[in-house]
Amino acid sequence: MRTESRLFTGVAVFFGAEAALYGWWSREPAGTAALVLAFLMASLVAFFLRVQYRKRGLRAQDRGEGEVVDTAGPLDFFPPRSAWPISIALAAVVLAFGIVFGLWLALIGFGLLAMGVGGLVFQYADRGVQRSGSPEWASRSAASARAVAPGADSRSGSSTSTRSP
Repeated sequence: MRTESRLFTGVAVFFGAEAALYGWWSREPAGTAALVLAFLMASLVAFFLRVQYRKRGLRAQDRGEGEVVDTAGPLDFFPPRSAWPISIALAAVVLAFGIVFGLWLALIGFGLLAMGVGGLVFQYADRGVQRSGSPEWASRSAASARAVAPGADSRSGSSTSTRSP
């Protein structure tokens, strides 16, 4: 991510210089604000990529001698399904109606939107964490995975189960 962070740093420097020059020469606040926002957004992405590079180090794509096989394997966790995007969309609709019909509805929409975004961000925050009070079905399925199938010969040395959980 070193290359990407440098690229976005260059974009941020460009937008920062353009915002300064445009603001000084034109004295027009809307264009200057847009350029400043573009500078801030590019700076945010550059900062994120730089932090990820420092945290994770060089990737295979960053090394000159890197091979395609170096990047093989699972990338990360991708959730199979989620109801939170639908709730976020409905909350955005309520927020948009609130802008039209009144502040009270906009505040309700903003609250629903905050809950939806929080649910989406933290829905898998505790994955991989072993809890002491795990549900009964989790301990049952773990025990059944270790069990030998009924009628199987225990002298064969096979410890795998042929039963489905």
